Amino acid sequence: MNNAVREHREARDLTQGDLASRVGVTRQSINAIERGRYDPSLELALKLAAEFDSSVEKLFWLE
Repeated sequence: MNNAVREHREARDLTQGDLASRVGVTRQSINAIERGRYDPSLELALKLAAEFDSSVEKLFWLE
């Protein structure tokens, strides 16, 4: 699955640690999501979308 988490995070000038704290996960989880090594749960995907005031579909999509 592809994602635009890094682009959204950088546009808001957030570090991986900042974003992780806001959505209740570790920095390593955010890093793994951004690198495409981990697909987030539905709950985490919804939290990320809400944090970026975006839809899940704009953050994550199938190849």
